[in-house]
Amino acid sequence: MTSLRLLYLGPPGTFTEVAAGRAPGASGAERVPVASVDAALNGVREGEADLAVVPIENSVEGGVTSTLDALGAGRPLSIRAEVLVPVSFVLAVRPGTALVDVRRVGSHPHALAQCRGWLARQLPRAVTVPALSTAASAQVLAGASGDAPYDAALCAEPAALAAGLEVLERDVADNAGAVTRFVVVGRPAAPPPPTGSDKTTVVASLAQDRSGALLELLEQFATRGINLTRIESRPQGTELGRYTFSIDCEGHVADPRVSEALMGLHRVCPQVRYLGSYPRADGLAPVPPAGTADRDFTAAREWLTQLLDSGEASA
Repeated sequence: MTSLRLLYLGPPGTFTEVAAGRAPGASGAERVPVASVDAALNGVREGEADLAVVPIENSVEGGVTSTLDALGAGRPLSIRAEVLVPVSFVLAVRPGTALVDVRRVGSHPHALAQCRGWLARQLPRAVTVPALSTAASAQVLAGASGDAPYDAALCAEPAALAAGLEVLERDVADNAGAVTRFVVVGRPAAPPPPTGSDKTTVVASLAQDRSGALLELLEQFATRGINLTRIESRPQGTELGRYTFSIDCEGHVADPRVSEALMGLHRVCPQVRYLGSYPRADGLAPVPPAGTADRDFTAAREWLTQLLDSGEASA
């Protein structure tokens, strides 16, 4: 039997590799590191792999724009699951480098953002240099040529040790409880059955740039008692001021209230991209307001069916 092939944002030693090892349904998969989010997702689109694991959101910095943009454009993909990984960094250097010698710090932009305050306090004169990933910053710093564009790297400790670097500082972060959310992505497929603790992700655009257009979009969720766990605007790229909205909401597409909300979006938005319904990693179940539970929508539909069939219905 051929095993699944799973791509993740590499190189080995990234937090994405940790997420890939915990991904539901990926047990025993061949895990292959790639250089970027686009490479991971396009590998799935092209049939080079079955799944990809990519970061989508961080509790400190918010959405990962490269992932949001890649999922919102190109051939459709489907989110199958999510994984939450606590994140903490070390400041790694080439052996013999002291803290006073550090003038440039390299890492992934989200890692640099999560450590902005620490860097300002401990290395106020250091400049930051973006890298493709946290582990890549460690590998570049450890390169044989010794001409890395920075003197220290922010990365996971295993990545630092694997690269032969020395750890100067541990638990480097502005928020000790930082968590990054990763998603497991495959080609479009029917969603799994509802679990009672699910999320649904969609990307929707506004019909026109006018007063109340965004409110009309949000009302599709609010009037049905659906909580949004994330909403972010991303530029369409066509003209200034035109945006799409990447949205996570509580519930499953098969839930009556969620399916009605998605149909409402389809009515008022020129484009709606459904990216999947999948179990929540935290296991939390939604608590809808009175009158908006799935049974309420089911009862209302049954009441209308009776009216259409006989002209009368019970209260």
